[in-house]
Amino acid sequence: MKPQFILRSYLVFSSIYLLLPFVDLEAINWYLKPFLLPFLIIAVIISAEFKTKNILLIALFFSWIGDIILLFADQAEIYFILGLVSFLLSHLLYIFLFLRQDKNQIPINKGSLALGFVVILSYFFGMVSLLFPKLGPLQIPVMVYAAVITTMLFVAYQRSLSWKKPAAYFIIIGAVFFVLSDSILAFNKFYQAIPQAGFWIMSTYILAQFLIVSGVLRLNQKK
Repeated sequence: MKPQFILRSYLVFSSIYLLLPFVDLEAINWYLKPFLLPFLIIAVIISAEFKTKNILLIALFFSWIGDIILLFADQAEIYFILGLVSFLLSHLLYIFLFLRQDKNQIPINKGSLALGFVVILSYFFGMVSLLFPKLGPLQIPVMVYAAVITTMLFVAYQRSLSWKKPAAYFIIIGAVFFVLSDSILAFNKFYQAIPQAGFWIMSTYILAQFLIVSGVLRLNQKK
């Protein structure tokens, strides 16, 4: 069985997961959510060996744990915090993963790097200024998480400038979707309810994980 087949199966399963709420079967998703990331974990396990394979697997594992913990977030605030910690560890591992990827000896355009830095930093401060007054006792953990995921996005962008294409595009777009997913979640939870928030949070998250995994596997594909 090839990783590509598992990745396609992940997209099919995820599509079913995303569509169920629109046919009044949202309750089933509580049971299906823990089975999303195992598709990606299996795809990585059966892929050819590469030096950062274990880092990717551990990052996915912490994301999977976070998925499960957040299923109980509406029962007590502690579950949201624990889920935050799990994803925080996942993002730290993604940062390490991106830094350990081999570069393609492509000179980095300093103008593009500076522009990306300004855009990412501006987005970070924009979200912080918007949400900070609404966070209450969660100000410090949420700000730490926001700083880490912003760093993850910048590292993905900076490294993608020297990675081979199209793998680089997969990873940077995946990182953007990850930040977008977390931003929608935070905006919906702390600032203002968003119509169909669950769909937008999960659809961007599902794409983010798929693109990052696909990009890393492509980046390490043997010639």
